[in-house]
Amino acid sequence: MIVTTSGEIAGATISEYLGIVRGIVVRTPNIGQGLMGGLESVLGGRNQTFSGICEQARAEATDAMVQHAQGLGAHAIIAMRYDSTELQAGMTEVLAYGTAVTLNGK
Repeated sequence: MIVTTSGEIAGATISEYLGIVRGIVVRTPNIGQGLMGGLESVLGGRNQTFSGICEQARAEATDAMVQHAQGLGAHAIIAMRYDSTELQAGMTEVLAYGTAVTLNGK
């Protein structure tokens, strides 16, 4: 499945807009990640533990969005974006969303 932040796909013609698709993941670090991330925060610099947690949440949200689009019969997702919200201390929602489309000739 093609997923792009662009509003179009080079070399392809959109035949139908199927609507907004999304994937939502709510993440909290496990106790080990919380301790390691906290220690990295105290030391300063790049926090690899929390970066990894965020990247995993984005990947899971993207996968869920693609599954949603596949369920609609989409060939691609355009105008894809991420959003995140801290629901409470240590708990973050990651949302991946975009517009599911079909393409001519697919």
